[in-house]
Amino acid sequence: MKTLDRARLETLHAAERERFAGEHPRSMELFERAKASLHDGVPMNWMVRWASPFPPFVESAEGASFRCVDGHDYIDFCLGDTGAMAGHGPAATVAAVERQLRRGITHMLPTEDAIRVGEELQRRFGLPFWQFTLSATDANRFALRLGRQITRRSKVVVHDYCYHGTVDETFAVLDDAGNVVPRHGSIGPQVDVAETTRVVEFNDIAALEQALADRDVAVVLFEPALTNIGIVLPDEGYLEAVRELTRRTGTLLLIDETHTICAGPGGATKAWSLEPDLLVIGKTIGGGIPIATYGFSAEVADRIRAATSYEDADVGGIGGTLAGYALSLAAARATLGEVLTDAAFEQMLPLGARWADGVDSVIRSHDVPWHVTRLGARAEYHFTPEPPRTGKEQWDNSDPELEAFLHLWAMNRRILMTPFHNMALMSPATTADHVDRHTEVFAEAVETLFG
Repeated sequence: MKTLDRARLETLHAAERERFAGEHPRSMELFERAKASLHDGVPMNWMVRWASPFPPFVESAEGASFRCVDGHDYIDFCLGDTGAMAGHGPAATVAAVERQLRRGITHMLPTEDAIRVGEELQRRFGLPFWQFTLSATDANRFALRLGRQITRRSKVVVHDYCYHGTVDETFAVLDDAGNVVPRHGSIGPQVDVAETTRVVEFNDIAALEQALADRDVAVVLFEPALTNIGIVLPDEGYLEAVRELTRRTGTLLLIDETHTICAGPGGATKAWSLEPDLLVIGKTIGGGIPIATYGFSAEVADRIRAATSYEDADVGGIGGTLAGYALSLAAARATLGEVLTDAAFEQMLPLGARWADGVDSVIRSHDVPWHVTRLGARAEYHFTPEPPRTGKEQWDNSDPELEAFLHLWAMNRRILMTPFHNMALMSPATTADHVDRHTEVFAEAVETLFG
């Protein structure tokens, strides 16, 4: 297999940086202006992670594309890192939001839309009861609080190199000696994360059995497949063994479908016949309007009622003034009912396969030691010849310089990928032409790198 010439990579990368700056003068002007009022010139710190010298500023977005202020039209496979999985400005969601804006944005009172969304979530995921938040981070935090309350246990188990939003208990990894330590880059941990969290490698059922043995774990919080570190798929039988172990030890299983919803309209839970006690999903369901949700089984619902005081509902650390507000539920009802439908996934899933097949054909034809992994409507290439089995394996084989070059190469040819990894996501507005254009651009990049 071919090896990468690092000097050639740096020369090519420098040329791509220069090209981007030359073709985006207006974005550069706005970026320089932004530094006077926005820390590091961006409204949210993640935006410094783009591979370009500065981010392209957006003028407008529609469907699976956007136009930057310099007049360039981009095919968007990032889709707001899943927040715009429904596409940019889906007509049904926009119409529902416009109607609700005129009828009242928030009242801290329920609307019929909330019932409709709860019923649709029941249908998709199989859990009977639902509550709403503004983000998946909040949904995960609330679910963990409830889990500790009803089990009277103190610990949480997560996967090594997991991601569940900004939940304190999840910023934990294993060091080389197997100790639980804060993840690199964790900012201002409140407590030693080893006090709250146990960490196991993905696909390591023996480690999970050991972590649960003393029955002091309230909740196992897992994605069915790792996504944020890169797509890592479960071994055959792994998730079934997780469910058996959690039931045997009286531990609650909380599945976070925020990213794995790409597996189908009911996420991996429906696609793989999983049976969680609790489930969280955020980002996608509001079509861009902030909303998330957590659901739970009837047994969990009964235990919550028995273990919590309704007199203290507003001061117990669960909920929020804008959680479940009218505008967000109107958006979710339209998005789930008219945009991210079962029929939409029937188009999105084959496009995910087409994207993966295109990338795989390029990798094979150029004899490059990389691999592509697909999870439904989402796919990604890894800088390893075989798919990773754990988060650490994916982390150890990351190549930030190569990744940044490939991202910038795509950006300069008007394709936007997810900035944190080599990942693409399909939306209902994505087309086969969009996918095929990516294959062309990716092939040009590999040919230029390796000859």
